[in-house]
Order: sequence, then structure tokens, then C-alpha cells
Amino acid sequence: MTIKPGAVDEGIVFVRRDMPGNNKIKASMENVSDTTLATTIGTNGLRVSTIEHLLSAFSGLGIDNAVVEIDTYEVPAMDGSALPFVDMLKNAGMEVQGGPRKWLAVRKKVRVSDGSGSAMFLPSQEFEITYKIDFEHPLISRQSYHLVLSEATYEREICAARTFGFLKDVEYLQAKGLALGGSLKNAVVLNDEKVINKEGLRYPDEFVKHKILDAIGDLSLLGMPIIGHFVAYKSGHKLNNLLLKELLAHKENWSLVTSRKDEVLGNFISDDILPFRNISAVCS
Repeated sequence: MTIKPGAVDEGIVFVRRDMPGNNKIKASMENVSDTTLATTIGTNGLRVSTIEHLLSAFSGLGIDNAVVEIDTYEVPAMDGSALPFVDMLKNAGMEVQGGPRKWLAVRKKVRVSDGSGSAMFLPSQEFEITYKIDFEHPLISRQSYHLVLSEATYEREICAARTFGFLKDVEYLQAKGLALGGSLKNAVVLNDEKVINKEGLRYPDEFVKHKILDAIGDLSLLGMPIIGHFVAYKSGHKLNNLLLKELLAHKENWSLVTSRKDEVLGNFISDDILPFRNISAVCS
């Protein structure tokens, strides 16, 4: 995989180098084709899977535009977190671009549910995330976490949290041709009682923090930063995507903020106009 600078307002675009012809897929909610245990985008018969960790790194660092060239249908697993991508992007550097960035401000409560889990947006002055999980496993059980997203909080609290799952889930993914390189080096794996990775956990609440990492990537498929409070209970890729669709379905739920001087929910959030942000060099 190689990441290159993107043009102003281009967004995040994946290029399948192993496929001829029209081989570009834009990372957008309209192109989401599957949300089973990972987020997959596809168009024109092409697909790229497990994009959420890389998208999370872009979003956490405030990168709006980039071109991701890849020679297969799945983003490399790395260590199961977004930390390797964050390190790559910071090493390449970032630069501002011409043209003002746009935000979407949540104006009204929006909620979706599948009967077991739920996800919703509430109005807020910044991008907040509150996430709760509940697993019938003695080590996980109930965990919750709240943060106001910024580059600092993302790097310090979220980006190193690894994906996790049970042995049966790993077997399911590999049967579908995914996670073929999956091992204890790129995931926290649990049996019925404990974590089987010898090094243990990076955080006591690594499980809920990884769910937040995933959600940041999924929500970035909106194509612009969000000003609002994302609240989730036992949510996942499917509900995250459905929430974006429900948000946009009714214009009264949101408004566009075209500069930081625009009024948001009756208050000014900043006097600065922030332009698009791009990586400044190629990284691979």
C-alpha cells in the first residue's frame, strides 16, 4: 500500500493497482457495500475491505485528502490498530491546502437501532464520542469511554487500541478470504476465558477504545468532519453506516458549516478559517 497526496476536495480515494481500467473507489458512505465484521467499499465491480483503521488514522490526524494505492482487496492489518498508519502519516508530514474545509453540524437528535445495539447523534459544540459495550465475556463485560476528539486525544488515547475478537470470528473471516494474515501479532484474541496474547492488553479498556477507533473511521465516510456528539451502545460498522444515512435523510437534522466563523448552535466555535489538510509526501 502506498499513500500519496490528494487534490483539494478530492477526499480519500482508493486505487486498486492490481486492476485495469476504472480502478478508483472513493471512500464515501454511498460506496459502502458490506459491514460484516469490517467496512468494505465497492464500485464498478471493485472492492476494498477493512478500511476503517486507515480512515480512522486520516480522520484522527485531520487529513481530508489522500490517494491510497493498493494491490489487493484488503488494507494491510498491520498490528490491528491505527498506530502504524499514524506513524507513517506523521513521518510523511502534512500540509494545508487552498479552499475552506466544511463541517457538518448536528442540529437534532438522530437515532438508529437494531434491537440489540443503538447509535445516535446529539447536538454539541465539538465532536464528542461516548461509547458503551457489553460482552458476555468475563474479561470484557461492560466498558464505557467518553472523549472530545482532537489530534492529541486521538494519538494519546485511541489510535493504539487493537482490534479484538474470538477464535471463532477469526475462523469466519478467513473462510471468507479476509484476515488471511491474521495472527496474535495483529489482533487481541480471546478464548472463552481470557486474552491469549502473551503481551496482554495495551489499556485496561482497550476493547471499547478500539470500538471508538472503528467508529471514527466509519463516520469519516460522511466526507467531512462532524460537529456533534456520537453516542453508541453495542454499535458496529452496520449501525454506524445506517446512522450516517439517517442523519442525511432529513435536512432539519443538520447544517453545513463552511468556516469556523459560522455560527454553530448559537455560539461561535472559533475565529479561524481552517483549510483542507493533505499529506505532504508519499508514504508506503
